[in-house]
Amino acid sequence: MSALDGPVALKAQVGRRARLIGVDMGTKTLGLALSDPSLTVATPLETIRRTKFTQDVERLRALVAEHGVGGLVIGLPVNMDGSEGPRCQSTRAFARNVETALALPYCFWDERWSTQAVTRTLLEADTSRKRRDALVDKMAAAYILQGALDAAG
Repeated sequence: MSALDGPVALKAQVGRRARLIGVDMGTKTLGLALSDPSLTVATPLETIRRTKFTQDVERLRALVAEHGVGGLVIGLPVNMDGSEGPRCQSTRAFARNVETALALPYCFWDERWSTQAVTRTLLEADTSRKRRDALVDKMAAAYILQGALDAAG
């Protein structure tokens, strides 16, 4: 299976009451967010410090089982002009590997503004740098997932 054509198709594919996990993929971390069972609200879940793919996917597998997850929304880091560079290629390869390992449907969601929007919100809340660093990846994942949930209606 390849990526589905957006969040509407993903929502139609997942089982009833199944949740979605949103993924903000960085070079050092994976920010994760979880939807509610009605697929309306995204909540930051956790940040995984990336090590080896097999260890990363095992943690993801455990979260999928624990929370009844039926699909993934993966942030796609397209360039500001809409083109895809090396980071998109890396994200697409990661998604294919995760899909093979977990056999879950997934779609991509444009993440161009996610980290900036979350960082701005944390700065406005006068959050310390240390606290921002701990929160930004999983909050960016929630921003990505919420955008997809809103688009899926």
